[in-house]
Amino acid sequence: MSTKPKQPAPIHEDLGMHTDLVYMCLPLIAMAVCFYGIRVALLCGTAVITANLCDRLVALLRRQKYEKGEWSSEAFALLLTLLMPATVSYYVVIVGVLAAVLLAKEAFGGYGAYPFHPAAVGYAVVAVSWPEQVFAYPQPNLFASLPLGSTKGVALVEGPSHILRNGGLPTISTMDLARGNYAGPMGATMLLVILACALFLLHRRRIGVAAPLCFVGACLLVAFLFPRLGDVAWSMPWSHLAERLAAAKYEVGSGGILYAAVFLINDPATLPKNKVSRAVYGLVLGVVAMMFRYYGSYETGVCFALLAVNSVSGWIDRAILRAMNRKGVVRREA
Repeated sequence: MSTKPKQPAPIHEDLGMHTDLVYMCLPLIAMAVCFYGIRVALLCGTAVITANLCDRLVALLRRQKYEKGEWSSEAFALLLTLLMPATVSYYVVIVGVLAAVLLAKEAFGGYGAYPFHPAAVGYAVVAVSWPEQVFAYPQPNLFASLPLGSTKGVALVEGPSHILRNGGLPTISTMDLARGNYAGPMGATMLLVILACALFLLHRRRIGVAAPLCFVGACLLVAFLFPRLGDVAWSMPWSHLAERLAAAKYEVGSGGILYAAVFLINDPATLPKNKVSRAVYGLVLGVVAMMFRYYGSYETGVCFALLAVNSVSGWIDRAILRAMNRKGVVRREA
């Protein structure tokens, strides 16, 4: 029997993950269509077509064969679009996808070579450029339809993050919060569907548990210990328990925290390779995400936090491995 050490799997073996991500976006799209109408499907279709054309153009310019089985750009396009409101303009989606695919992915060499998550880059670009479109949401209405074209006449409201930012608590029931029956991003509010997708991806071994659990745990801990509720944050942790628990529920249940935990932070190109490093990565990302929510200029700061922590992902991996080697811990790749 051969004693050669097992070589790490090439990055292209992770391509199936993005195929599964595309499939897992479909139930989110279906729920969003129920709430907002066919406009959601048109926005997502526009995003996918734009991403596909970008890949074909890059392959042509590089004189390479277009890889039909490589669905990462389509996955990034859908993940980006589902983070935006259903009233967003089509050109905003197109610009976001162009930034995600051409700027964040292909400019660094294509699949597996990008240091920052492409969907987060695309979201950051459109959030900074058109905040009035990205952070204002229509109220969901089951089996109602938004206009397919201009949505200038649609009434828009702020999301739960705006209420939390101003020191209040939303009045959304737990059931509505779980079903996504409140004003927010068209695909990031349906917590029950997101959790079901997480179970499927875990079963398929497309995502791990270390980084997502540590990320959500850090967000919960910060929200519980330091709620944005005036003097409550400066009282003892065991006082005002009801208010603290409510604040933690709304902080983590809204703003794309669980959506990011399932769909964004597990990308194999930006995630550390070691299990311990992934746990540390998740903890750091959770704290940074809450700091962006608390002190950032934009209410939904998880994508900005992801970009910030992506920049030190490799350093975290190397630092943890050096520490483990110094202590004689056997290094095991995830």
